[in-house]
Amino acid sequence: MRIAVVGIVIEKDRSSARQVNEVLSAYGDYIVGRMGVPDRQNDVYVISVIVKGTNEIISALTGKLGKITGVKVKSAVTSCEID
Repeated sequence: MRIAVVGIVIEKDRSSARQVNEVLSAYGDYIVGRMGVPDRQNDVYVISVIVKGTNEIISALTGKLGKITGVKVKSAVTSCEID
């Protein structure tokens, strides 16, 4: 298991936010924490998610999020292994 930080940016409108939340809910067992920061003036919504899981789980989560229209995703995975 590894710890990762997943950065999610929703651009323009929030129509894809429902899909993002569905994916995050599906991976809820692996999510340690989450913070959302809206920038309504610029129509950008940022969510940071702390995930604890295998490389495969983290990749699957970011892959599903990245397929959603209007969503950009980046992840940083730590090199240390945890139980």
